[in-house]
Amino acid sequence: MGRRHRADYLKPLFSHHEAFGVNELDDIIELKNVTKIYDLGEVKVNALDGISFRMRKGEVVSIMGPSGSGKSTLMNILGALDRPTSGNYCLDGEDVSGLTDNQLAEIRNRKLGFVFQSYNLLPKMTALENVELPMVYAAHKNRRELAMAALESVGIGGRSRHRPSEMSGGEQQRVAIARALVNNPRIILADEPTGNLDTHSSHNIMDLLLDQRKKGITIIIVTHEEDIATYTQRTIYIRDGKVVEEKSR
Repeated sequence: MGRRHRADYLKPLFSHHEAFGVNELDDIIELKNVTKIYDLGEVKVNALDGISFRMRKGEVVSIMGPSGSGKSTLMNILGALDRPTSGNYCLDGEDVSGLTDNQLAEIRNRKLGFVFQSYNLLPKMTALENVELPMVYAAHKNRRELAMAALESVGIGGRSRHRPSEMSGGEQQRVAIARALVNNPRIILADEPTGNLDTHSSHNIMDLLLDQRKKGITIIIVTHEEDIATYTQRTIYIRDGKVVEEKSR
């Protein structure tokens, strides 16, 4: 089967009463006037300056902006890796702005999956062992079976015993996506997921990521490539810590 046209991903997958039922259009993410200020002694840096937006369940959104725009800070807050200085961040109906580090870790493990540009696989572990890791922290039973199922779901079950050095970049990113999916997250945050890949592998990885929308997973992609952003339903442009433009497709 040939690769689908990217416009296919921009169409609603379900009618209002299918799959997500009456909750289809519920917000899973809501930021209200979020700021992040880094205190560097005599200098204060406003990394985020009053960011507000919403994302719906099953929506595919890209975030773009130049270096130093606040993209990474925003992703850290969206990923429950950091807390805003002020403002509110509601994730799946829960205000997580003031949670403790341990509470944020629990949120990350239950609701979020991460995909990185450099894959972040442990080099001495096999693909299967890398995918098992998030389940160790979640105390899952049947970890091996679930990890194998995740690898098979991204088309790389046959490489389960290989280490990262024995796989191509595209294969390593598939392993990373399987790892992100294995705990059944509500949201996947992908930070430059195609940055280290050639054009063919990049499009394959985007096809794979956007397929997860069928499960109702919200996909957030940080990218500097307009070509990759066109896969998404909406692009949020960040500059100087502020949302300067939103583009829907």
